[in-house]
Amino acid sequence: MSVKERAYVLSQDMCAEGIFSLVLRVSFAGQVCPGQFVSLFTDDKSRLLPRPISVCGADADEGSIRLVYRVAGFGTEYFSRLQAEDAIEVMGPLGNGFPLELAEGKRVLLVGGGIGIPPMLSCAEALAYTAHEPVSVTCAAGYRSSDTYLLEELEAVSEVIVATDDGSLGTHGTVIDAVRENGVAADIIFACGPKPMLRAVKAFAAERGIPCFVSLEERMACGVGACLGCVAKTERPDPHSLVKNARVCADGPVFDAKEVDLT
Repeated sequence: MSVKERAYVLSQDMCAEGIFSLVLRVSFAGQVCPGQFVSLFTDDKSRLLPRPISVCGADADEGSIRLVYRVAGFGTEYFSRLQAEDAIEVMGPLGNGFPLELAEGKRVLLVGGGIGIPPMLSCAEALAYTAHEPVSVTCAAGYRSSDTYLLEELEAVSEVIVATDDGSLGTHGTVIDAVRENGVAADIIFACGPKPMLRAVKAFAAERGIPCFVSLEERMACGVGACLGCVAKTERPDPHSLVKNARVCADGPVFDAKEVDLT
């Protein structure tokens, strides 16, 4: 169950150009699942809507969550100026997470592109430390260039292959190019990133007959499913509305790839 509360900043660091790692003390750290997100509010009363940010990690013992985000506008630029002991309104945890229970004893391929990489780190850590059966995890991470972030942390808990847009590190191309180039085999795929990447991941999974779950990135307003501002197309009608739509914030952000239309 989500709560809205005043959270306190424990630390904030720059991971790469325009990419920040923010650690907040919250009451719900022990309830967060990999793939869920929180909504952060600014103190600017002229801007009422929160910004959704996926959770990169949670420490139940410390009572903290970690958010890794890219500065893209007013809200995230405001967050980037926060310092230790500052306070900020946060609501969470929100949405659903990845079905990690389906990965038990399997070869798991995590695919993250851009700011979709942080939730993949959360998944990799959860699988490494909490799985009841041995899990083999490979993470395919896509960056713009060799100016990477979270790469060493990913390498500490999984095998990692890298793709870059400019070819400065790893495979020159997409994450799926890197997966094919390295001959990665998988029994299940979890992915988060921009829609073109997810479309390619879905096609790859269908080609290989691999179950695949994707976390969608959409602009959100309320974050709780009330405003219908972040709908995604689905392959089948919703049983209540009888239209082929789903609310990314409330019904997702994680979906079975076969259930969503990514065209």
